[in-house]
Amino acid sequence: MAKRRIPSEMEAVYVISVAASLSGMHPQTLRIYERRGLIEPFRTPGGTRRYSDADLERLSLIQQLTEQGINIEGVKRIMKLEAENEALRARVIRLRRRLEATEKAAAAAVQEAHRSYRSEIIVRRDLMGFPDLPV
Repeated sequence: MAKRRIPSEMEAVYVISVAASLSGMHPQTLRIYERRGLIEPFRTPGGTRRYSDADLERLSLIQQLTEQGINIEGVKRIMKLEAENEALRARVIRLRRRLEATEKAAAAAVQEAHRSYRSEIIVRRDLMGFPDLPV
């Protein structure tokens, strides 16, 4: 069953002051991170930023990395690599499923070929006058 996607406006429920408080950061820091491309909060039609739980998790990761001495560009690169890694993992899962389905289909085709081959041999035995042998 496919996972239903919740619209961004329903996920993003925290205004900047609440998101800043929950993340332990100053609202201006969140604005800087947005300008630098580290986070992209949902914007209401009026332009108000709204943050989701996923945004808060991302902010927490940013905070952990910067506390370890990684600069903003390094954080950006790490987050990009993590996103690429996640996309590759998802692709591997899809490819494994396709491979399993292909292997099952191939096994079924081989079994069918064996069945038709065995019956062909039996027919030839009958045509050649060989005695029936147990199969």
